[in-house]
Amino acid sequence: MIDLHYWPTSNGHKITIFLEETGTPYRILPVNIGAGEQFQPDFLKISPNNRMPAIVDDAPADGGAPVPVFESGAILVYLAEKTGRFLPKDLRGRFEALQWLFWQMGGLGPMAGQNHHFSQYAPQKLPYAIDRYVNETSRLYAVLDKRLADREFVAGDYSIADMAAYPWIVPYERQKQSLDDFPKLKRWFEAIRARPAVVRAYEKGKAVNTKPTIDEKSRSILFGQSAATVKR
Repeated sequence: MIDLHYWPTSNGHKITIFLEETGTPYRILPVNIGAGEQFQPDFLKISPNNRMPAIVDDAPADGGAPVPVFESGAILVYLAEKTGRFLPKDLRGRFEALQWLFWQMGGLGPMAGQNHHFSQYAPQKLPYAIDRYVNETSRLYAVLDKRLADREFVAGDYSIADMAAYPWIVPYERQKQSLDDFPKLKRWFEAIRARPAVVRAYEKGKAVNTKPTIDEKSRSILFGQSAATVKR
């Protein structure tokens, strides 16, 4: 059984997609990030960066003590190795998938996240910041579109690279992007959206939090962190 510490964000959806695709038994333990539950001491033992998702595997492959894993990319690699699914075993195929997983973790996710912040949540609308991240998001969409010109999925066969990238494309309208500008990406996006496991994963998210809100208290929790937050 996998305990999944989760909230229905782009990073959270990555993990439910994988678990639904593989039929791996899991239970969701909600972490309401707007209420500050990510700072609870028990959660910080699992995820010292006070971010979700995180997992605890009660039945690791070595038969030893439960294994906690934080960071969504690391979780995807761990689960892929545990199940033997969605990460190629040959050298070249494995690193094709890992390169694009890291591309999402280091590029698409952070840049789209800043896009969301400055266009949706920042108390002051800063045109330079909004343009900077909208343009960088569009550049990354174009990279993905070009990659998909001659292949069905990001790294050949459907893999954790696709599961990582897809949830960050879902809010494309909020990112001020049009999928019609990226036809290969749009084809890929629609194919993944139609997968039954992906549909189930997003339904799980709706059951956890159907009406996410950002108010002054949650804004302070989510966007007011500093070194002092970690030290306290």
